[in-house]
Parts: sequence; structure tokens; C-alpha cells
Amino acid sequence: MSSFSSDKLATDEVTGMYNEKVEDLHPEHSEDYLREGERWATEEDMNVLRRVGDRIPSAAIFIVLTELAERFTYYGISGPFQNYIQNGYKQPNSNPGAINGGQNMATGLGNFFQFWCYLTPILGAIIADQWLGKYKTILIFSIIYIVGDLVLTLTSIPASIRSGGALPGVIIAMITIGLGTGGIKSNVSPMVAEQYGRYRPFVRKLKNGKEVLVDRELTVQSIFNWFYWSINVGGLSAIATTELEANVDFWPAYLLPTLMFVMCIVVFWLGRKKYVVTKPNGSIVIKAYRTISTAIRNKRKAKKENQLIVDENGKKLPWIDYAKPSYDASGSIVQWDDKFVDELRIAIRSCKIFLCYPIFWLCYGQMTNNMVSQSGQMNTGPVPNDIMQNIDPLCIILLIPIFDLLVYPGFRRCGMELRPVTRITIGFLLMALSMAYAAILQHFIYTKGPYKTHAGDEGYGFNDISAAIQVPAYVLMAIAEIFASVTGLEYAYKRAPESMKSIVMSIFLLTNAGGSILAFAFNPISSNPHLVKNFAIVSGLMGAFTVLFVVCFRHYDQVDEEENRDKTVFEKEQ
Repeated sequence: MSSFSSDKLATDEVTGMYNEKVEDLHPEHSEDYLREGERWATEEDMNVLRRVGDRIPSAAIFIVLTELAERFTYYGISGPFQNYIQNGYKQPNSNPGAINGGQNMATGLGNFFQFWCYLTPILGAIIADQWLGKYKTILIFSIIYIVGDLVLTLTSIPASIRSGGALPGVIIAMITIGLGTGGIKSNVSPMVAEQYGRYRPFVRKLKNGKEVLVDRELTVQSIFNWFYWSINVGGLSAIATTELEANVDFWPAYLLPTLMFVMCIVVFWLGRKKYVVTKPNGSIVIKAYRTISTAIRNKRKAKKENQLIVDENGKKLPWIDYAKPSYDASGSIVQWDDKFVDELRIAIRSCKIFLCYPIFWLCYGQMTNNMVSQSGQMNTGPVPNDIMQNIDPLCIILLIPIFDLLVYPGFRRCGMELRPVTRITIGFLLMALSMAYAAILQHFIYTKGPYKTHAGDEGYGFNDISAAIQVPAYVLMAIAEIFASVTGLEYAYKRAPESMKSIVMSIFLLTNAGGSILAFAFNPISSNPHLVKNFAIVSGLMGAFTVLFVVCFRHYDQVDEEENRDKTVFEKEQ
């Protein structure tokens, strides 16, 4: 089969050049193309050639930069929240503060903010899928986001703090920013992966004459690795804002990320002509609800009448298949076809893997509240205590290129590819170890003088122990994120049907809100002298759910691989 070198071709050009083999093109993406030195992969190629990822398209880079700027804003404003809410304004011998609400209020509002930010993506996904599409939804919710930034900045000026405007201001800002970030988060990660438009595996000849198989799955994995890398580069903004909070005031600490978000919108708009933009598909949520209701109703009726359907092997059909029009003997008119039911079944099965993530996010949330308070109980030297949390994004920025370019390819070269469930399991285990380390460290803090279990409380200083000893907990957490969090984003995109990508992604993000809800139950032990118990319990929960995850989902890697191979269109052997 001949090849051609243009970077992108219209669908009619592709079908024209390959008119005699149209059936070989991807069934849903007939715009797949070849460049010079490439050919379509055969099934034998999949078995013998080394698999590699493709180049990341320039449109995806614009979106990655947009996410970097948005996360700069998010972490820049949330980094100082714990001190802003917990401590009083300009109090001597105390960490920076404004509201003087205490640790429980600071942790509670922080958990609410995180919960709200990961609940609203459901709304953003529905609006994008039904009415506006991803691009317009991101732009509109960005305006809402800026309004929240301005409210927070204006209510953090000294006059507002002294007049009592800081607390209502931060609550209004949390609600508004959370709504804005929800519309962005549910759509930006599916949109970045959609920019890679090559779906069918192909073979590329390298300069040394060797052939490699370019795999979409590995390309998407790489895109999400760098997407997550950009998130953590943006997360370093907390270093700047916590320094501004400590050495200047809170209002410039919040003004900086506000200005950065304006740049975020500009960068996103500049790439508008490069983007692959998918049109809204209508109300997928309502359609899915009606499909599930029909499936349940039809199966109950079939069971009652002893007319359960079996396949050619004598196995009972999955319950969702009872919604298929082809199995409905009554001839009812419905708004979906058999293909939609199959897609919904895949989406539901994929979402099951997210059930253990709330515990992971419960552990992750400790980084922005209780571990900030923990560092405030130790000697941090000339830097503010809440700067310690930035060790996590720093480690991720350093490690993601190593994992993407060396670790994962190294395993593949050795024939031991780390599939999604394996990576998630490793991530869960490392997060449990991170929390166990934090519990042990907290015990040592309490045994040190001069303030013991009162260290960091109002009117008390820090104990005689260096905050540098907290670093291993952040390193373990960072590696856990690379394995579990990045893979979760990747899995939510790859396993979701084309029409449901925003919804499935928002369901994955919703697990973070679940972690925040669980965190509310820990509020009574989220202060001295109970922090050892807090860290120990969340570590134990993470360890237990790691075991449960392996037991329930260990077979998913093999099933997913078989499904991917069944859907792959191969070049026919000559």
C-alpha cells in the first residue's frame, strides 16, 4: 500500500486514495493517514515489533499550556488557604493568617473547596456534551473562574480583613472558583487527548532501518503523562504565593494567580484554529438513564416470565443487554441502538475501577491541610511552613520525564509492560506507605520538646525537629500520583466511548469529591493531639483498599487488552 507525507488529510482525500480498501480504515475514524516511511500494521506486527508512542500534536501543546496556567491559578490561591483561614492577621510569633478560624475550620473549608471543585465537573460535562461542546464550555467557565479570583483578591486586602470581610469573601470565592474549575476540568483532559487523531496502529521505519509499531494507546499514555506534568509545573505557584503571603501580604499572593489566569484564557484562545473540536452529542446522561432503566425493567420482566436470554455458549447475557432493541420482542421504539448499549456497558465497567479512588484522594488531601499543619510543628528555617507541600509537584516534574522516557519503555523492552491496573495498584500501595510514614513522623514530633503535642497551636512555637524529615512522605506521594492519578485520567479517557468521554472523565474526577466527603469524618481528629491517629487510620484504609482493588480488578488488564485487539483494524497479510 502506498504512503503519503502530508501531515493531515481530509476524509474524502483518504477514502479517494484508498478506495479499493476502505474497509481497512478505522470504522469510526476514516481520516487515519500515513506519512512517508509508514505503513499500516498487521496482526503479526503487533506481536513482534516494539511498541512506541507517536509525536504529540501542536494543538495538544496549546491545551497543555492552558492547563499549566489554570493549575498555576488553582494551586496559587489554594496553597495559602490553610494559613489564611487557620491563623489570625499579623499576630506575633505565629504563622501568617487572616481569619483566625483555627485548624478545624481551615481543614473543613479546605475539604469543602476540594469537594466542590470535583463535584462541579459533572455539570461541566453535561453542558459540553449536550449544548456547547468542550471548547465553548471551557471559555465560558473561565469567565466564572476569574470572577472568583477577583472576589478573593479584593477581600484579602488589609481593610477587608480587619472589617471581617475575609471569611465571607473566601467562601464566595471558593464556590465561584469551584464552579469555574468544574467546567474546565471535565473537558480539558478529554480535549487534549482528542487532538491526536490517529487511531489505527501503523509501522514506522526508524533512521537505523529498524521498524517499530506506533501505538495510539501508548501515545495517549504519554499525552496524559505530560498533561499531568503541566499540572504540577503550575502547582509550583504555591511557592511564590506562600512566600508573598509570608513576606508581603495575602492580597498580592492572590493577585498573582488571578493575572496568570488571564494569560490562561489568552493561550487557550490563540490555539483555537488548531484544535480538533467535537460537536455536542445531545443529552447522554438522560439517554444513559433511560437505557439503564429499560434494561433493569426488561430483565425483571424476563426473569419473572422465566425467559432470560442466553448467548451461543449458554451464558446469561449481561443485564444491560436487555435494553438492546434487537432483544426487545415488544418492538418498542427507543432513542438508542445496540451499539449505544455496548458502549454504555463498557463505560459502566470502566467506572467500577474508580470505586477505590476516594480513599486515594483522602490520603492526597492530607498534603494541603494536615501535612501543612504538621510542617508548622517543626523547624522550617527561613521559609513558611506551607511551602513544604511543593516538594510533591517538584518531584513529579522531575520524575514524569524519567518515567515516560526511561521507566515505562524500559519495562516494555524487557517484555513486562505495566498495564493500567498494575500501575494503579503500585500507586495505591505507595500512597499507603506515604501516610504510614507521616503517622510515624507525627509520633516523633509529639515526643520532642519543647511544646510536644501543643506544637503549632496558637501561642505555641515548633518542636525541636527539622521539617526536612517530612520530605520522604512527599516523595512517596509524588510517585504514587504518577502511577495512580495519571493512569486514572488515561483510563477514564481510553475506556470511555466516543460519546461519553466528558461524562466518564467527570465521574473519575467525582471520586476526588468523594475523598473530600470522607475527610469531613476525620475533622475531629484533624488537630493536636490526634494527628498520629489521623494519619495511621488513612494509611490503614489505603492499604486495605489496595488489597480489595487487586481482588476485584486484577483481571481487567487482560480483558481490556483483548477488547482493544478485537476493535483494532489490521492490514491484511499479502
